[in-house]
Amino acid sequence: MNMQTAVQTVLGKYATFTGRAARPEYWWWILATVILLTILGLIDGTVLAPMMGYASFDPVAPDPLSGIASLLLLLPNMAVAVRRLHDTDRSGWWLLLSLIPIIGSLVLLYFLVQRGTEGSNRFG
Repeated sequence: MNMQTAVQTVLGKYATFTGRAARPEYWWWILATVILLTILGLIDGTVLAPMMGYASFDPVAPDPLSGIASLLLLLPNMAVAVRRLHDTDRSGWWLLLSLIPIIGSLVLLYFLVQRGTEGSNRFG
């Protein structure tokens, strides 16, 4: 699987919380999201901030493009993370671990990098 296939798959399953997502699908999606938000953040900081009367990359300047993109990608990010947890034979409710500062995110990261279960499991 490559980045383009992963992005097409995740966006095609925009709000699908059932099924499974393999490691490459999840991590290619994360990389594409990081690249997109970085580019939009650069545009916000270099082009839009001065147009709104702020200095370039002023910390108090609004980031409209990256903010809108983050909101639009929230649901597919959650859905692919839940499907990734399903691939490791875990419930999607484990995603709530991310609400626990530092430790919860580290445990969730450990779950997300693990190899998926071979064959079928209770999620597909």
